[in-house]
Amino acid sequence: MDPLRARLLKAGKEKKGPVVYWMSRDQRVDDNWALIFARSADLARAIATEMGLPREKIDGIYLAGSIHDVGKLSVPAEIMSKPTKLTNIEFSLIKEHSQRGYEILKDVESSWPLAEIVYQHHERMNGSGYPRNLKGDEILMAARILAVSDVVEAMASHRPYRPALGIDSALEEISKNRGILYDAEAADACLKLFEEKRYRLI
Repeated sequence: MDPLRARLLKAGKEKKGPVVYWMSRDQRVDDNWALIFARSADLARAIATEMGLPREKIDGIYLAGSIHDVGKLSVPAEIMSKPTKLTNIEFSLIKEHSQRGYEILKDVESSWPLAEIVYQHHERMNGSGYPRNLKGDEILMAARILAVSDVVEAMASHRPYRPALGIDSALEEISKNRGILYDAEAADACLKLFEEKRYRLI
């Protein structure tokens, strides 16, 4: 069994707030990764709150956002930190992180479907996402919300292989593909947060 998965299972059984606890103790989770997780989780929670979802669902979405890229711990560090454009093979390896995350989390005890949310967070409303080409209502609402927060955080932030594209570009992407790639309600809530309520990424 993967060592990280084993620790998560143990933490879950001991009711320690499994994933975040052990990810925070994993040496591969540096400050940059921790900030990515935190920004995505905070924005996902804000979107869910703006949509008026029940508190228990908001809590689950926040936790899922906090660990949505846990599968990237299985990707070689030299690929994750590569300062130049990724090759097709390298990008394919990174795209496996959704399934890897599912495999790590699937047996972790939780009140929320964390593994499935993580599995689905790169799916798109029109079926063009990965890894299973789910579309529309086949995608959990929590995963649809996380898809929006993940894209905004990723585009607005620096990555080893490119500079930050900026929040304006990120919001333009969400607006342009509202109802196409991204859930319309989640997209509207996200845009309202930034454009009307002065939300800022941490």
